Amino acid sequence: MDPDAGVAPVLYGLRVKPPTTLTYEKSGNVATVTLNRPDRMNGMTSLMVREAHDVLAAAAADDSISVLVLTGAGTSFCPGADLRAATAGERDTPADPHHFQVPALLHDMPAITIAAVNGACAGAGFGWACGCDLRVAARSAMFNTAFLNVAVAGDMGLPWSLPRLVGAARARELSFFSEKFSAAEAHDIGLVARVWDDGVFRGEVAKLVARLAGAAPLALKTLKAHYLAAERGGAFADYVDLETTDHLRIVKSGDTAEAFRAFLEKRAPVFTGR
Repeated sequence: MDPDAGVAPVLYGLRVKPPTTLTYEKSGNVATVTLNRPDRMNGMTSLMVREAHDVLAAAAADDSISVLVLTGAGTSFCPGADLRAATAGERDTPADPHHFQVPALLHDMPAITIAAVNGACAGAGFGWACGCDLRVAARSAMFNTAFLNVAVAGDMGLPWSLPRLVGAARARELSFFSEKFSAAEAHDIGLVARVWDDGVFRGEVAKLVARLAGAAPLALKTLKAHYLAAERGGAFADYVDLETTDHLRIVKSGDTAEAFRAFLEKRAPVFTGR
């Protein structure tokens, strides 16, 4: 980004304007993006789309981040578009078409992305959650594709991401009927990986994130890159060639040597990313 184009010099290491609809925090190799309009249940506006795109694009370029968490402030994740704002004609900052690449950024960035769904998750918010590598949910969370309920075909990539998570038939059912379903149901169909009681949700998310953040960075990011490469299709043998090339490189790394030593010495490894 051009630092002279009205962009703040640095925000927690990111070269973006300070966002007003979300917060960005970084601790070690973990980044947290919190949708922050709790008075409107974190309802999505064009400004939020633009700010989320800019923050995530900058985070994707930060090699020091291994894990990125997307969550919501208060008791909601994101119920989709803020329809009250839209119908009331509240002033908003238009988003350009490329800003709608938020779910692709979440899906494609080198870091492992986790949607920590703490409440209502519907419409465009549902699309953002489905763009992440993993989804975890508070027990009270409710999900809904929602788009047909407000007479739109939808955005944020659901017809691409949702079938890959729950299968083509279930994805169509969820989209065409637009019915609410619980965190337990989301877990049953494989949409979310973990469900925790609301009172312990944040703490359990932190434990899960710490576990991933403690993995060897080179191996963790390469493993994600392998999944992305496999999604792009092509011959199985070509994928195995790619995987083998990376494997032979990584096993020569200092982190792999450290992991071997730590295993034999029955201690926790200390990784350096090299």
